[in-house]
Amino acid sequence: MAVYKKLVITVALGIAASIAQAETTLLNVSYDVTRELYKDIDAAFVADYRQKTGETVSVRQSHGASSAQALSVTQGLQADVVTMNQPNDIDLLAERGQLVPANWRSRLPDASAPYTTTMVFLVHKGNPKNIKDWSDLARPGVQVVIANPKTSGNGRYAYLAAWGYKKQQGATDAQAQDFEKAIFKNVPVLDTGGRGATTTFTQRGIGDVLVTFENEVGLMSAGPGAKDFEAVYPSVSLLAEPPVSIVDKVVDKRGTRKQAQAYLDFLFTPAAQEIIAQHHLRPRSADVLAKHASEFKTLKTFTVEQMFGSWQKAQQTHFADGGTFDQVVADKN
Repeated sequence: MAVYKKLVITVALGIAASIAQAETTLLNVSYDVTRELYKDIDAAFVADYRQKTGETVSVRQSHGASSAQALSVTQGLQADVVTMNQPNDIDLLAERGQLVPANWRSRLPDASAPYTTTMVFLVHKGNPKNIKDWSDLARPGVQVVIANPKTSGNGRYAYLAAWGYKKQQGATDAQAQDFEKAIFKNVPVLDTGGRGATTTFTQRGIGDVLVTFENEVGLMSAGPGAKDFEAVYPSVSLLAEPPVSIVDKVVDKRGTRKQAQAYLDFLFTPAAQEIIAQHHLRPRSADVLAKHASEFKTLKTFTVEQMFGSWQKAQQTHFADGGTFDQVVADKN
């Protein structure tokens, strides 16, 4: 009887271990326009991880305006990993609750950014308003769709790209702010995130031009909307380096550090870099980028650090309460 009981217990424990293993799930909290990207990344990672380890892992996704997503994690959303579109949103996790260490950038290659992108324009087929550069967004009679820079990294990049464009033309800060005022007077609605802005432009039919990430423009101009829209590349734009990180406090609490680390490491592999390129994002891998060179137009770019000193300075100057963006929209009407 004792041997029988021991056998039952052993089998039960084995079954329980198998179930626990099968139920390992990661939550990737990400920004608004990466739904399609991570759907494909997740499927490839799950297959790759099972082949290498024999373990089954599933990945759930959460998407929304980048800064709002980061705030949700600080308020308790149990993200194993975050894949945001700007460093400030991961810095927030370090500053509020020490969810990640301050040196999170140094833990993965390329400052923990597995790809880059930039801000470009999407216009109606034929470009009826003849929009070619940032200066055209400030013209009277042009409706511009931009996500809200207070809630969206997408909108923040657009705002900073326009500011940097004007500064590179020799403008003072006051002149750059006036330029932003002229642009935002042309903005009929401020959606909270990038995908919402895309919906406003492509489905609700509002606006003459959408300012958004290159991958979102590529998705629309090369996909089902190709007959209705086309991409326009400005003379210069802002380089975006969307970063990723494990959320240390969560993975240590849930016991998922190994799987979460493997997930982020996978983003830098040739297989994932190929998926990244197929989603109109610029891969870090030189080989994969060269393979897709014809799909990515050469574009002069500047970084936040080059133009504004740091993301922290840009945030404080432009997007903190009372910053330049608040002054811009206060004069909108």
